[in-house]
Amino acid sequence: MITPPLLHTGSTIGIAAPGRKVSRADIDVAVKTFQLWGLQVKLADNLFSNDHSYLAGTDAQRLNDLQSLINDVNVHSIICARGGYGSTRIVDEIDFSPLQDTPKYIIGFSDITAIHLKLYSLGIQSIHATMPILFPKDASRPSVESLKRILMEKPDRIQSPANRYSIDGRGRGEVIGGNLSLINDALGTSSEPDTNGKILVIEEIDEYRYKIDRMLTQLMRAGKLQQLAGLIIGHMTDIKDSELGFGETVEEIVLHHTQSYNYPVAFGFPTGHENPNLAWLHGGIAELDVHNGQGTLSFTDSKTA
Repeated sequence: MITPPLLHTGSTIGIAAPGRKVSRADIDVAVKTFQLWGLQVKLADNLFSNDHSYLAGTDAQRLNDLQSLINDVNVHSIICARGGYGSTRIVDEIDFSPLQDTPKYIIGFSDITAIHLKLYSLGIQSIHATMPILFPKDASRPSVESLKRILMEKPDRIQSPANRYSIDGRGRGEVIGGNLSLINDALGTSSEPDTNGKILVIEEIDEYRYKIDRMLTQLMRAGKLQQLAGLIIGHMTDIKDSELGFGETVEEIVLHHTQSYNYPVAFGFPTGHENPNLAWLHGGIAELDVHNGQGTLSFTDSKTA
């Protein structure tokens, strides 16, 4: 895997919105924060476009914005302003080849899972982390500090609290995944991940329990759960039950689909649509150790400037 270099004082971080639209007020706090870190900030040309009612501009505008930042050798990392929806509409049109010679991290979560998986298929690491739209929230401070450390120092050693549903064990491999819906959306596409020997991370928001079951069933049928090195369950935010009631909790649904396999499963990991949403290296090599129900994810990549 290609590991982009760390950022330093004077490095430039670009901001683009490949999905839902944003306003200048949405990102002001993030811009000031990056500047306090000693970074220069470059805003994509169409970042505040109103040419679409939901998306941050037309497909052509959003594609041009991300491509321009990828092509610009004076931009050293790119953070996506927010998630929502829209990345999959343009991900196959993006030319990521400049990152082979001049690697730079692309950062985000939620809808940006589509970009993470595409980059992974090309052998390029990226960063699953909080985004500018969330910087103003006081509760986001640990998430923002985690992003700073992974960008400018090294990845955090991430721990989850003890959970009685977690399955003890130890596994080592590349860490991939993100939003469960977007992982499922990648099946049958050029971004479909090879999960064999990998530590898979899943998180979700605003879904019904039976839909969580359906997506995990799809992953199992596609052979994506059988040979994992480990499974991490992040925040499962605002998961609802149907009128009839599904009869299984999220934990029970996950264990139903993994009971035949022998790898560690860690619940309650601080990643996803709640805080803390700690930054982790998508495509980085790590060890997952689950002991007495508590999970620890430790990255072993050696990153140099």
